Amino acid sequence: MNQRTLKKPYTFEGKGLHQGQFARMTLLPAAPDSGIRFFRTDLGIEIPALAEYVSSTVRCTTIASGAASVSTIEHLVSAMTGLGVDNVRVEIDNLEVPILDGSARPYVEAILPDGLQEQDAPRRYVEVREEIEIRNEHGSFVRISPADDFSYELTSDFGSRVLGVQTASWDARTDYTAELAPCRTFCFFHELEYLAGHGLIKGGDVDNAIVVVEHPVSDAQISSLAHIFGIQDIQVKENGYLNNLELHFPNECGRHKLLDLIGDLRLCGGFLRARVVAYKAGHAINTSAARALRESIR
Repeated sequence: MNQRTLKKPYTFEGKGLHQGQFARMTLLPAAPDSGIRFFRTDLGIEIPALAEYVSSTVRCTTIASGAASVSTIEHLVSAMTGLGVDNVRVEIDNLEVPILDGSARPYVEAILPDGLQEQDAPRRYVEVREEIEIRNEHGSFVRISPADDFSYELTSDFGSRVLGVQTASWDARTDYTAELAPCRTFCFFHELEYLAGHGLIKGGDVDNAIVVVEHPVSDAQISSLAHIFGIQDIQVKENGYLNNLELHFPNECGRHKLLDLIGDLRLCGGFLRARVVAYKAGHAINTSAARALRESIR
């Protein structure tokens, strides 16, 4: 398979989820072997989407170079991977990728109808010769094993009575655009006031996040949340989710964690040809696994 890039530019605008600052972002075709690169147009600094440039994994994945950083890159990078885009230049004029609807769907819906531009260079796969496993103190792990093709298997377990244990998978037989791209980010109700009080989710609203209500909440807590988001008529549904959104899939939250994993592991520098098994994955352990992949191929 040859490398592929976009056929034309695509522009997206909106608030970042955590900092709430408005950003304009344009995806542009890029030369063979350039990979995914972010360019801060306001600072004139380029940042390759590679694991060694990861500067933070608090609630999202952030890459940085010098005085420039770009946060919440995982949904966009996941979409590029799911679509099969090898090379793309991402020009952005602020510090966070617009959250849009909290998923990867806006990207695939824009790009898919036009198709991709095939380039005169073979795709460079990232292959592993020996199994790589990253674990942490919370029992999470990402295991990457040699394989002839790619496959991802993820188990998400937050110890939640609402979410339960959710599983999701992706391989060559799975339609990323239909099965994973629409899956939105999520958070727990009891996290919201804490996150807002610590300067995060400034760009959050009722259209870009699934809210899981794990514990009983009071009318005062509901009113406080309504004030944060500037809306009315918030209620908790019988299934334990806030009534702001309807789920696309029963395991949408687990599928979103897989969407994140795909984006984070792309920071290894290319398309994986390996079997990935992950348990309780998150940005920190995902990007550590991507960094271990980078070290292994060196």
